[in-house]
Amino acid sequence: MKILVTGAAGFIGYHLAANLLQNGYSVVGVDNLNNYYDVGLKEDRLNGLTAYSEYTHYTFDLCDQAALDHVFASHEFSAVVHLAAQAGVRYSMVNPMAYIDSNITAFTHMLECSRKNNLAHFIYASSSSVYGANVKMPFSVHDAVDHPVSLYAATKKANELMAHTYSHLYGLPTTGLRFFTVYGPWGRPDMAYFSFTKAISEGKPIQVFNEGQMMRDFTYIDDIVQGIVRLLGRPPVSNEDWDRAHPDPSTSYAPYKIYNIGNNQPVPLMKFIHTIEECLGKKAIIEYMPMQPGDVQATFADINEITKEVGFSPQTSIEDGIKAFVHWYSFYYKKVFV
Repeated sequence: MKILVTGAAGFIGYHLAANLLQNGYSVVGVDNLNNYYDVGLKEDRLNGLTAYSEYTHYTFDLCDQAALDHVFASHEFSAVVHLAAQAGVRYSMVNPMAYIDSNITAFTHMLECSRKNNLAHFIYASSSSVYGANVKMPFSVHDAVDHPVSLYAATKKANELMAHTYSHLYGLPTTGLRFFTVYGPWGRPDMAYFSFTKAISEGKPIQVFNEGQMMRDFTYIDDIVQGIVRLLGRPPVSNEDWDRAHPDPSTSYAPYKIYNIGNNQPVPLMKFIHTIEECLGKKAIIEYMPMQPGDVQATFADINEITKEVGFSPQTSIEDGIKAFVHWYSFYYKKVFV
């Protein structure tokens, strides 16, 4: 099987592509290597992929329709995993147009190429952020998500709507994955666990929002990859029992499906910080801050649907996951912790 992975030099894309290559797949990767965070980190991830003979890489922006058409014309894909996007809730308040370009325009180009090439399965990254103002826990794919609290979340909700439209109009099988706070080695420097580790190790203060009264369903990268790989060969089919009078947002009369993909075990933010402290052997200097615009107080994934479909079962505890990240961080940045 040949799989197209967009955002292949990104955190999740790199781990997914590496797993596929290790398990005998051919992988084509696309990434524009933008400077939202350290390009050198992205290049180092990419170097790990290009070492495989079955990996082919293209560097361009997915807003370039002609370049994307060329990739699809040059390869026959069994499936696409579209992970490329402009990430970050807070950055969407600073540079909103980056989200329109990367998360709306580029997403449309991906749908169009997939439609024109009769793709068997289009998997794409959504986000737990779509739950927005919802407070019922755990977050369920059967609940409405109509009140986003950031532009980032709104673009991810838009992706789900756009995917459904293509499933309805053209029969394109689409699967949306709502990721819940993914962490692990080779992670994103803009994520809290990464910046906390850096600051604590350097004896610098960390900012903890909402006075530390937050919870996140932290999900280890290997568990995320396990779920994606299991779904590759399981494109959604029409749900013949779908009730138009009582519509279920997670499924459809069209070949369309939405899954939460999380750890199903939310962790208090302060416990998360204490775990980092223990791994580093250093105490954090904490500056407590009020809640930031666009943030939510808690996330908690109901993963029943993906568990029923492919047996998804997260295996990594927060202690083991943070230990693995800190070990990678110390090796990559040549730090020594005691």
